[in-house]
Amino acid sequence: MSEITLKAVKRGTGKKGAKKVRADGMIPGIYYTEGSESIPVAVHPLALRPIVYTAHKKIFDLFIDDATQPLECVLKDTAFHPVTDKLLHFDLFGVKTGKMMGVEVPIILKGQAIGVRDGGVLQHTTHRVKLHCLPADMPDSFEIDISNLSIGKSVHVKDITREGIHFDVALDTVIVSCLHPRLVKEETPAAEVSEEAAPTDEAAKDDKKDSKKETKKESKKD
Repeated sequence: MSEITLKAVKRGTGKKGAKKVRADGMIPGIYYTEGSESIPVAVHPLALRPIVYTAHKKIFDLFIDDATQPLECVLKDTAFHPVTDKLLHFDLFGVKTGKMMGVEVPIILKGQAIGVRDGGVLQHTTHRVKLHCLPADMPDSFEIDISNLSIGKSVHVKDITREGIHFDVALDTVIVSCLHPRLVKEETPAAEVSEEAAPTDEAAKDDKKDSKKETKKESKKD
């Protein structure tokens, strides 16, 4: 069993269902996994904190209603209010033992680069990396010690490779570099756009639309 457990209840779908969930102080979400129908759920905001507000990607146990057997899953996607940063919706993806899964894992930098102390500028261009692996091989994050990173040097995806992990980006993708100040003015780094898999059933689509409407509605109130 995972270290983190999340208790959820089934909920109604559509605009009315999501509205009632939020009125009750809960957050609407969707649990889905390959080969099964999605399950609309609701969770108390406090219960989501160790899963949503963390720099690590974790596999945790989900209990829906009075279930005694947990569903192993990961947080796949979230939707926040653009002004208040209030969590509006979340997606959970069920993982299966022995089956490869696609996830996006955060990259965390540790230490202070020696090149920065020498006047260089640190450029962290890849904050998360997509990969495929078995659930048992999934890292919570990739921590990189940049203490010895000098001016003109970089860390690439190939430098964090591990057995059992298949990256969905080129191994020569730059994660972090220490550049000379004059080079920073000449370069405009490309922003990476993260695309997460999402549920495809009608209930999930309705919830996504409702989440967007809720965002617009709260924005007008603000």
